[in-house]
Amino acid sequence: MTPIKVAFFTTFLDLLGFGIIIPIQPFYAESFGASPATITLLGASYSLMQFLFSGLIGKISDRVGRRPVLLVSVALIILGYIAFAQATSLGGLFIARMISGIGGANLGAAQAIIADVTPADQRSRGMGIIGAAFGLGFIFGPALGGWLGQWGPLYPIYLAAGLAGLNWLFIFFKLPETLDKTKLESVDLLHADQSKPLSFSQLVKVQNLPYLLSISLFFTMSFALMEQTIGLFIERAWLANIIDASIRHSEAAALTAYFLVAVGIGASIVQGGLIGKLTKRWGEVRLCQAGILIVGLTFLLIPQLSSGASFGYMLLIGLVMATGTGMLHPSRNSLLSQAVSSAQQGRILGLNQSLAALGRVMGPASAGLLFEYNINLPFWVGGTVIICSWVLTLKLKPPTSNAAPYSA
Repeated sequence: MTPIKVAFFTTFLDLLGFGIIIPIQPFYAESFGASPATITLLGASYSLMQFLFSGLIGKISDRVGRRPVLLVSVALIILGYIAFAQATSLGGLFIARMISGIGGANLGAAQAIIADVTPADQRSRGMGIIGAAFGLGFIFGPALGGWLGQWGPLYPIYLAAGLAGLNWLFIFFKLPETLDKTKLESVDLLHADQSKPLSFSQLVKVQNLPYLLSISLFFTMSFALMEQTIGLFIERAWLANIIDASIRHSEAAALTAYFLVAVGIGASIVQGGLIGKLTKRWGEVRLCQAGILIVGLTFLLIPQLSSGASFGYMLLIGLVMATGTGMLHPSRNSLLSQAVSSAQQGRILGLNQSLAALGRVMGPASAGLLFEYNINLPFWVGGTVIICSWVLTLKLKPPTSNAAPYSA
């Protein structure tokens, strides 16, 4: 099995477990007495750990290899899920999600596997494979979580822990080390500065890099506003007339799962089957521009459904939204990996994930308060910020080569 296929399956299993938790987490936290603001802060605690550790984990993977980093990080994810199921207080829930967040800061290392084994002209397709794993994880994960959640929240949580255990075994037995340490050592001898972190003044001089990193921050912050409140929005917009809280929560988890499955289907189709052809025809820059604009418009459409529209329109919006994210994410990651040399790919992709995690802290930290003020406000704010971020994509330039790490 090739490293790309192994990276696909490990990322899929990781996101499958994460997706299982999404439909039940808001209502599981509500059972501990959490308010909407506290619920979204719970999601922020996970992302805060990703922000703090993604860059470090990516840097470590550049030095010791991708395989040991993934093994340790997935073990932390397992521990976090078990602690989440065993929690007896809101504080315990926060600690558990923070442990899982440290483990979940490994995406930069997984993306670096693709960068290790693919040439620059095939990088978008390789990153699209990782994106397809995301999409499939969000198809089957929320579907499983919503289905099992009807019998209680612990069933999805323990299933997520079991899948993380399976993932650890898969990495241990199937993933070879893709980092060419001999090549890396020779690069370090010729260019000693490449082993050092990029300073801010160096980062802003690398072609496309400041714009791509800014897009990751603002887009992810806005997407988190939607992601953390969509279940609560669905509950208020379509199920407010159900008096029994347990039934209402169960129905809301199921409908949230349906929406996320629609998003996953659209994303997996675009990233798994179409992104290579789209990149050849339009290029990464145009796909970034179109993708981010599509997502921003779908965010602004969601509040229009809160006044009695059929839930089927939400599923349609999810498919269109996924088309935009499917165009944006692999194209952005391809441009990121081509902006620097192989010696810096792990840490740059890790830095990108760290900024994305910061967005997932900033978004949930404000999402609950915005939602409590007006259930439509998270989508209005998120859509506006995404469309404003579209301006940054106009500054992007097509890649010319796998640039030296400090080139302007």
